[in-house]
Amino acid sequence: MPVYEFRCEACGPFEARHAMTDVPRSRECPGCGTNARRVFSVAGLSRANSPRARAIDDAARSAEAPDVVRSVPRQKGGRGAPPAVSRDPRHLKLPRP
Repeated sequence: MPVYEFRCEACGPFEARHAMTDVPRSRECPGCGTNARRVFSVAGLSRANSPRARAIDDAARSAEAPDVVRSVPRQKGGRGAPPAVSRDPRHLKLPRP
């Protein structure tokens, strides 16, 4: 059953579930009891198991409570390995940081 959004002038937006065949144009606000109009909003379509949805959820969660890094990440060559150096002569023309 789809979720529809309604907006009360006094209390603000709220959501309610209705069958697609009998969605009212207005509904009583659960907070104050006044008449609230239905609002057309973006559909909440997503694939909950997709990598994109998980990445979006992780980004939203990390905005409020970021993961804490307790140590420097290990490099591929083991701890303290020197960074890889390219021997390609074309790389000499690239700007240095």
